[in-house]
Formats: sequence, structure tokens, C-alpha cells
Amino acid sequence: MTASTENLTDLVSGESATILAIHTDDALRQRLMALGFRVGKHVELIRKASFSGPLQVRIGTTDILLRKNEASKIAVEKI
Repeated sequence: MTASTENLTDLVSGESATILAIHTDDALRQRLMALGFRVGKHVELIRKASFSGPLQVRIGTTDILLRKNEASKIAVEKI
């Protein structure tokens, strides 16, 4: 199985990935890091809300809702 580089919004419900990079300004990067989004961490997409709503992602045992705009700035590699 070949891994591919995408952003968090490209995943479908139930897929897991490893965070490769966070491409955003320092303020948002710090906020995301405080929530557990760090390079090398595994994330799982739980669900996407309809009409470009938020994404529910799981890091470890914590579920977090992210705006689609914020999720699009997180580069991941599918597992």
C-alpha cells in the first residue's frame, strides 16, 4: 500500500493519517499545537459536517472539531 500526501480535508470518515506539517501563521499553529496537532501525530477523521461545516477529528482519545479552512492547512500522509 502506497501512502500519499494530502491535507486533512481530503480524508474520508474512518481514515487515519500522520501529520506532516501545519502551513499557517504562528498564532493558529500555536493554537493547533495546544490542541495536540503536532508533526508525527496520528489523526483519524471521524466525520465531516455537510455544507462545508466542521470536521471532527480524533487525536488519541480526544475529539476536536476544526473548521474546514483550518483543516486544509494541515498536511497529512494516509496510513
